[in-house]
Amino acid sequence: MGAAAVALLAGGVQSLPAQAAPPPRCPTVFGHGGYPTGANPWDRDQVRQPNHPKGLAQQKSWGADGVEADLQLTKDGTKGVMWHNTTTNGLTGTRKPITELWWASGADQLKGRTISRGPYTGQTVYTFREWLDSARANKLIALVELKGEAKQSLLNGDAAVRDTAWAEVVAPISERMASQKIMIYTRDAALKPELDQRIRAAGLAAALSGYPSWVDGIGWEEPPPAASGNHSSWWSNLIQGSPTVGRGMATSWTEEFTTWLRGTCV
Repeated sequence: MGAAAVALLAGGVQSLPAQAAPPPRCPTVFGHGGYPTGANPWDRDQVRQPNHPKGLAQQKSWGADGVEADLQLTKDGTKGVMWHNTTTNGLTGTRKPITELWWASGADQLKGRTISRGPYTGQTVYTFREWLDSARANKLIALVELKGEAKQSLLNGDAAVRDTAWAEVVAPISERMASQKIMIYTRDAALKPELDQRIRAAGLAAALSGYPSWVDGIGWEEPPPAASGNHSSWWSNLIQGSPTVGRGMATSWTEEFTTWLRGTCV
């Protein structure tokens, strides 16, 4: 081969475009109901959390694969219930801390109260078991946040109260783990080691792994900010995933996020 041909070949190879990176894998999307940030958020909260069947169905219709919801315990840990707020703010009836109410007895009982504002007005409070069953019916992965307020019973000085309370957390998961994917966590530093120990002791270690990453770049507010404020954060999180396996990603803008993903990932 002559020198000119070698030079031409070399030049041709060098001029070929670099191979494009494959598009990222689409994530497993976890929907979450936004809660306002800033001062006095409870005054603006519209109770958007999917703690009931209507909210679960809504998240599914938006394209969610899973949902994050909130587990509280009533007085002395006697009933596991799905509710976000520390008090009954956002429910009908008098305002009281969830941990001071019985589920189905007393003038201020929690059972039967309904949401009093926002898109889910009229929805009632559901037990943990009822909610898990609805998540399974909607083919949604259950991601459960055990709220710190539950320390009233879970870390109670009375062993009988503690045992009752932990049974309301652990038993519903144990009863269903073989038939649906359930994960549980807490942000409370005092509860976390005890939660981990109790879940592992019940043979449910799988419920302590596989958590999604929270990927929104801006805080929620009422009315909701434009989802475009999240785009750069969504993208930077999306491209961190494996080219062959999608990662779990959680957002409060479920509908907008799944729309944004179309054509962005495979």
